[in-house]
Amino acid sequence: MSNVIPFKFNSSEVRVIEQNGDPMFIAKDVADLLGYSNTSEAVRTHCRNVTTIGGSVLLGSSDYAGCITAGHSHNDAIRQYQIIPERDVYRLIMRSKMPEAEKFEDWVVGEVLPSIRKTGTYQPQASVPTSFAESLRLAADLAEKLEAAQPKIAFANAVNDAINSICVRDFAKSVGTGQNKLYSMMREDGYLMDSFSQRNRPYQRYIDQGLFRLQEKTRTDQNGETQIWFKTLVTAKGQLYFQNKFFNKAA
Repeated sequence: MSNVIPFKFNSSEVRVIEQNGDPMFIAKDVADLLGYSNTSEAVRTHCRNVTTIGGSVLLGSSDYAGCITAGHSHNDAIRQYQIIPERDVYRLIMRSKMPEAEKFEDWVVGEVLPSIRKTGTYQPQASVPTSFAESLRLAADLAEKLEAAQPKIAFANAVNDAINSICVRDFAKSVGTGQNKLYSMMREDGYLMDSFSQRNRPYQRYIDQGLFRLQEKTRTDQNGETQIWFKTLVTAKGQLYFQNKFFNKAA
């Protein structure tokens, strides 16, 4: 049975279905929030891993009568819904013209996904304390929970970063340009090195900012010796950043 997790971003509802430990987003919810006028076309054009489910799954019951009793219509129960994995969510974010798309991406990656992976649900922020003593108790509780959760959150973020990082060639294809041209743009703007030995390797400060990730690779030379080299990958955050910097301005 799928676990439907509803949550809100700026009062807009986005529903997530947890299937086999993986969060799957209702595609229309995401496309609506990101300002696409034709959500079906946006999902069809930009998403690559769309799955269709029945409304009875989304409503949490295969009993149509039970769905109607709970305030849903018969049409809600038989309607088909498209769901997408988080990678397709990032594809929709990258091509959105909404000014808050980046904030939505940061919120999904930094708050919602770690919470889902840790607890299986989204935990909204607690209400504001009304007294100094309550504030102290809340601060102590949050500090204790944060300390205990840090290893799991760090691991979840690392997994998410690794899964959604792509090479420069694939990122260039996704934005409709050539690999060499994109490399040149990144070098000219000072994101990648231009020296012979370190050519197209990102500067450490941009790795620290989460725009790039280096993937260690090995190869054997003609003498049979193993050599280590590093492949430059663009993270999900970096994809959104460079999409906005280099390509959205020209749109």
